[in-house]
Amino acid sequence: MTGPPQPEARTPDGRDGQDRRDRQPGDDAEIVAQSLEQPELFARLYDRYAPDIHRYVTRRLGDGMADDITADTFLTAFRIRGRYDLTRTNARPWLYGIAGNLIGKQRRAEVRALKALARTGCDPVAASWVEETESRVAAQGPLAGALAALPAGDRHVLLLVAWADLTYVEVAEALDIPVGTVRSRLNRARRKVRSALGADPAFTIDATEVV
Repeated sequence: MTGPPQPEARTPDGRDGQDRRDRQPGDDAEIVAQSLEQPELFARLYDRYAPDIHRYVTRRLGDGMADDITADTFLTAFRIRGRYDLTRTNARPWLYGIAGNLIGKQRRAEVRALKALARTGCDPVAASWVEETESRVAAQGPLAGALAALPAGDRHVLLLVAWADLTYVEVAEALDIPVGTVRSRLNRARRKVRSALGADPAFTIDATEVV
């Protein structure tokens, strides 16, 4: 196993050592690079981002699946870390992209939970999606129904912006799509959610986190 490239060396994908010199010690790319030789260092990324990933997965799929999806996210990231783009000093979008792929495999479970919440307004799985201070948002049946009705790609972009606080550029990195596609999906999703909530203005106020 080879270590991270030295300043004079070239990285495996052909970039010269200047990329590595430009990174600050301790940034995410440096951690990934060093973990190729010292695997235990990858735990720093887990410590740094696991709480955010877990919280996001919980809001998407419920607490029952959050532990497994979060663990699988970091196991996958560790396994493919040799392909990480070392010019990206922030690994957060990369990790959300991996988590998103895993969430996508549970799309039916997510949609079922959203539809259950839309019907009843109270669902034991959906109740664990958000922190108590934010429960007024997730507890709204119309909002859950609007999210369930979105195409998976649109819903994913919307919630990465609204719930993961990623920028448009970061969402593009996470999903490996152009920024223009992020904007179009987000605008389309927001229009549909606003339209679904438009019959009751009260919901529009409470749902500002999403719309």
